[in-house]
Amino acid sequence: MKKVLSLVINMIIIINYLPAQNLVEKPNTDSIPNKVFQLGEVTITESSKIDMNSRLSQNILEKFNKMEVSRALNIVPGVSLTASGPRNESMVSLRGFDLRAVPVYMDGIPVYIPYDGYVDLSRFTTFDLSAIDVSKGFSSMLYGPNSLGGAINLISRKPLQKLEYDGSLGLINTNGYKGNINIGTKWKNFFAQGGYSYLHRNSYNMSKQFISHAHEDGGERENSYRTDQKINLKVGWTPNESHEYAFGYINQHGQKGTPVYAGDDKLNSLYSKPRYWQWPNWDKETYYFLSNTKLNDKHYVKSRLYYDIFKNSIKSYDDSTYSSQNKRSSFTSFYNDYTYGGSVEYGTNIIPLNHIKLSFHYKEDVHRENNSDEPVRRFEDNTISMAFEDNIKLHHKLLLVPGISYNVRQNLTAQDYKSASKTIFDYAKANPSNAFNMQLGIFYYLNENHKITATAAQKTRFATIKDRYSYRMGTAIPNPDLKPETADMYDISYNAYLFQSLNCGGSVFYSNIKDAILSVANVEPGKSQMQNTGRAEFMGFELFAQYTLNNKLQLGANYSYIERNNLSHPNVLFTDVPYTKVISFIQYQPIAKLSIIVNSEYNSLRYSTSYGTKAPEYVLLNSIISYRVWKYISVEAGINNIFDKNYMLTEGYPEEGRNFFLTMRFFNH
Repeated sequence: MKKVLSLVINMIIIINYLPAQNLVEKPNTDSIPNKVFQLGEVTITESSKIDMNSRLSQNILEKFNKMEVSRALNIVPGVSLTASGPRNESMVSLRGFDLRAVPVYMDGIPVYIPYDGYVDLSRFTTFDLSAIDVSKGFSSMLYGPNSLGGAINLISRKPLQKLEYDGSLGLINTNGYKGNINIGTKWKNFFAQGGYSYLHRNSYNMSKQFISHAHEDGGERENSYRTDQKINLKVGWTPNESHEYAFGYINQHGQKGTPVYAGDDKLNSLYSKPRYWQWPNWDKETYYFLSNTKLNDKHYVKSRLYYDIFKNSIKSYDDSTYSSQNKRSSFTSFYNDYTYGGSVEYGTNIIPLNHIKLSFHYKEDVHRENNSDEPVRRFEDNTISMAFEDNIKLHHKLLLVPGISYNVRQNLTAQDYKSASKTIFDYAKANPSNAFNMQLGIFYYLNENHKITATAAQKTRFATIKDRYSYRMGTAIPNPDLKPETADMYDISYNAYLFQSLNCGGSVFYSNIKDAILSVANVEPGKSQMQNTGRAEFMGFELFAQYTLNNKLQLGANYSYIERNNLSHPNVLFTDVPYTKVISFIQYQPIAKLSIIVNSEYNSLRYSTSYGTKAPEYVLLNSIISYRVWKYISVEAGINNIFDKNYMLTEGYPEEGRNFFLTMRFFNH
């Protein structure tokens, strides 16, 4: 009965990009548009009609209580929430592509990790964001290299008034709490924005449906604590309408535990040899400068400069007491990475009906790692990207957007370590790697309420440092000369506004991946190697709809279907992405001060290992009640996973059971 009730809510409408004040919004139609820090946007066109991205606004993030970027992105059709259970990392995939092929940016500045291309999105909270933009497949060439599957851009805030502030204080169950404050000021040609947030959980409670395991007895999940705090500061100067300059600083500090494997897959090495890992620090520090200079009515120059530092440490212990490190499997590992670079973009309208953009990117990645009793190994890559993009307005109903880019990556340093002699030596010199990208988008308006979009793209991803050089704890052979992966991607989309109350539409997409980087087993006895041996295809479709009735009732849902086929090795399965996902919500506002939201999510089964271990399908039902108790204060209460479902994103790593939250929000605007 519980499952039936949730599925009924899921299928009220079987189909979200959603317009202003709805779940997913189009760029430049945000519910609080001017608060978006426009210097931090990366757009293909300035036309508000061409909604290239899915946008999650600050209003949506707060309304649905999405505190982490990964959980927020799960709202978007075609996006799947994923997890690396053994590392307790929260990530997403876009139409089947993981974060190695979908770089993450903050105000257009790359923030993904140099070593493996991933980023733990649960470390990125949403309290200081004005919006999150998601580009699937067809993304601006101006982002730079490696956006094979799309791009995710986290956009900060920009103040509008002399003094504005907002914040929140909240409880999460009985053993967690959160708090944040954002303060901004705008005086004539100067603005400043600052934010601080803190999120802490001692642990999370497991579902009562969980059956006790050798390494987990239920109740509070062992070693599931987390703490994340973030400072985000920005100052800006706009001497006139043609110039804007901003300097930003972000400081993130996190620490977490990694719950032990609690599954039944005996082929998984963690079944008999569990990991007892803790992360004393997961720290990121970013400095950046952004500018926009309009030379005249037809020409402009934008620039981005950045320096990003990433440090973390892992402690592997002997057992569940987390008190000793005497076994051979125990260690303390350190990463000490930094990235610096920048980009320059030039745009011109000198050719009638054309808006041409040219960009140049330079990025230097340095990864340094060692265990506590070892010398430091250093890896260094630099990447250069040159891009061209054009907006060609052939007709008031028809727009063409072609783009091309050329990218080059060169490895400058790669050091190996011989444990027997405790000496460092260099790998053999690797050849430079280059990649050519191109795409074309066609946008046609049947009328102002009906739009058809067709896109085609050939895009690439360079192999990461980990892909090329990792021994994977003694089980793999490095391959420094890996070539880039390449994908040919096609998409046809339709969007319509009907009866002034219904927004609906959908997309069909297909991707053909060549030179996919896959692990090939037994290259040497008992050892694998990453090689360009893979061919694969990803395909699927998305449907979305939203209906608004007399401003008191809103119904909305989106449906995603993704199929991934390994053409080279059909028996080796792709992992972590469900075939089907349905997100739906009902919002009822009986009076202006009171809002009641019920939302539901269905995920079909997904594979957790390439040999077929499954994480079962699940249905979740959540509810939120919000009441404005005063002009400047509101109170929210909610329950997640109402039916206390025992569900998993990765087999052996059960997610949180029924949980509640209570939040007070305050603001002066």
